[in-house]
Amino acid sequence: MTAVVETGIDLADLAFWRRPPSERDRDFARLRRLGSPVFFAERRVPLLRSGKGFYALVRHADVVEASREAKVFSSEPAVTNPEPPGWVKHVFGDSMVNLDDPRHARLRRIVSRAFSPKMLSKLDADIVRAAERIVDDVVKEGPRDFVSQVAARLPIHVICDMVGVPDDIRARVHRHVDVSTAYTGVRMSLPRTLAMAGRNMAALFALQRLVIDLGRRREKDPADDLVSALVTANVDGERLTPRELGSFFTLLLVAGNETARNTMAHGLKLVTDNPGARERLTGDFDGHIAGAIEETVRYVSPIMQFRRTVTREYEMRGVRLAPGDKVVLFYGSANRDEEVFADPDRYDITRRPNPHVGFGGPGPHFCLGANLARQEIKIMYRELFTRLPAIRAVGEPELLLSNFDNSVRSQAFAF
Repeated sequence: MTAVVETGIDLADLAFWRRPPSERDRDFARLRRLGSPVFFAERRVPLLRSGKGFYALVRHADVVEASREAKVFSSEPAVTNPEPPGWVKHVFGDSMVNLDDPRHARLRRIVSRAFSPKMLSKLDADIVRAAERIVDDVVKEGPRDFVSQVAARLPIHVICDMVGVPDDIRARVHRHVDVSTAYTGVRMSLPRTLAMAGRNMAALFALQRLVIDLGRRREKDPADDLVSALVTANVDGERLTPRELGSFFTLLLVAGNETARNTMAHGLKLVTDNPGARERLTGDFDGHIAGAIEETVRYVSPIMQFRRTVTREYEMRGVRLAPGDKVVLFYGSANRDEEVFADPDRYDITRRPNPHVGFGGPGPHFCLGANLARQEIKIMYRELFTRLPAIRAVGEPELLLSNFDNSVRSQAFAF
């Protein structure tokens, strides 16, 4: 339990996450070489954090093992790190990512209709039209910030279209999503913690109220949108309750938006800094875009970690885990594991194979929206590199200070 002193690394401290990504990657490499999971203590914050502490799973094999062994490594009561207090779920309801089977399987079965190959193929034309409008606006306005002008616009548009959110409130939805992802969750002063947590919760409340109100209207007057499908019984008699709908909507907006948005933003910087990758991608877009997307997701790990709770005694690399112990799956570290990825710090869009865990590890919690994110990125990049072939990042990105979301707040660009 004194591993923090031995390593000089503290993954539970905000100071670690303030450091440049390259320095954090070196520390994760040191932790991987230790062989056994290291324990990190957490500070308790009344009403907000339990202070339980966690074992860090930093090797690819350990993250995959914990993902597959879902009955041992439970998503309940919560997957965020630090773990929120128990009262949060009573206020916001249970999000699908915080549930185990059979409740998780039921919700996933209902909402998976939104991500079927048939549904995604229907979205293609809409995503193409949205990408065209976004590039039209960029050409008209000139390049300022790639995130606000491009990367942040497409995922929100697609999700709002899927759900059936009216046009006149989409800007409000966008603002709430930005606020809801700004809470870092790592150690900071108590006043700042309380202030950021308060804003985060207010934004989540607003998003849930919005979609619950929309769901009530769709129950009475269904339309051709996802909310209507989720609140009206299908052939199996299954539908989401208003509270489940609210939880799913916030998950879809935050997770669905952030993964595609951040991969797009980081990706522009990576192809700018790696001219060989850019040359391959623009020279044969169809032949390399799939590899470019997977390598970008591996390289940046848009969602950096998830927490699990141990349900029974279990041994992992010499550490005896007990029921109630917490482990954290560090996807960014697993995606740089030298035992799995040759030259892991090199950005290589031709990397084969590429068994990254950037969409979560294998098992019941693998990202349901992974194919939608891939589709959005592919269509947006095709439009950008076709119409603006000289597009490039300028300078360094401004990154969100977070231990969870590898978010680009802004990125200057030119074309």
